[in-house]
Parts: sequence; C-alpha cells; structure tokens
Amino acid sequence: MKALSTQTRSIKPAEVEKNWHIIDADGLVVGRLAVIIANILRGKHKPTYTPHVDCGDHVVVINADKVKFTGNKTQDKKYYKHTGYAGGIKETTPAKILEGRFPERVLEKAVERMVPRGPLGRQQMKALHLYAGTEHPHDGQKPAVIDVAARNRKNKVGA
Repeated sequence: MKALSTQTRSIKPAEVEKNWHIIDADGLVVGRLAVIIANILRGKHKPTYTPHVDCGDHVVVINADKVKFTGNKTQDKKYYKHTGYAGGIKETTPAKILEGRFPERVLEKAVERMVPRGPLGRQQMKALHLYAGTEHPHDGQKPAVIDVAARNRKNKVGA
C-alpha cells in the first residue's frame, strides 16, 4: 500500500488531457450557466487542477440565444463600453443584445468575466464554442452531454 504524500503535484502542460462537453442552454439562467462553463474551461472540475496551466476542457454551447435572466434584468441590467473618445460611453441592455445580430455574446461576456485576465484566460476562452442554434460542427469530437438543468432546479427559468 502506498503511503499518502504531503506534496502537491503540479501538472505540466504536456500532461493535460482535454475532453469535450456539450450544453444545451435553452431556458437556462445566464449567471448560473456561466459559472459552470467557467469552471470547466479552467479545469476546476478535475483532480489534477493547476492554477497556472490551461488544464480545462472544451465546451460547446448550443441554443446560446435562448438563455434567460431572472427578474427584470433583461430591461434593467446595463452593459457599458467606451469608444475611447471624450463622452464616448455607450450602454445597452441584454434584451437588445439577445434580439441583435450576435445573441451569444451575452453568455460569452459573462463567462469571459469569470476566467482570469491575461494570456491564460485568453487561451482558456478559445476552448469555448458558442452557437445560437442547435447545429454545431463538433460532432466528430464526441462531446459528452452535461445536463445543467438537472443539477439544480434554480438553473432553469420556470422549472
């Protein structure tokens, strides 16, 4: 029998195994879904998690345009951006973005704000694949289905 070790093992980038997961975001709450996705992208669900190494998995999200907000957040919540010019602050609401040309950006920005800033976070965000509809080109990777709605009744609006 092997004795317990008091040393923490740090995984090397060459030892990382990346898996694929697929999530159907239809009717799911944005913030709760973003937390789950961010943890998978960072690799915090694995026992070999190392903070300074990209040990996370790939996540494919379908129906990203059908995510929901609780309460009145679709109208009351504001997203701000600045053009770089004096007085160039712009604001928009989640409702306008979800009705617009790129509705998956609501979920993308929510996840982006939950991963580390810098080169590691940018590398982890490349493993996130968002699609507004049900079609995606990643069937060849055989992604494992994650049922987020079944984890907690609060994860789905109206459940």
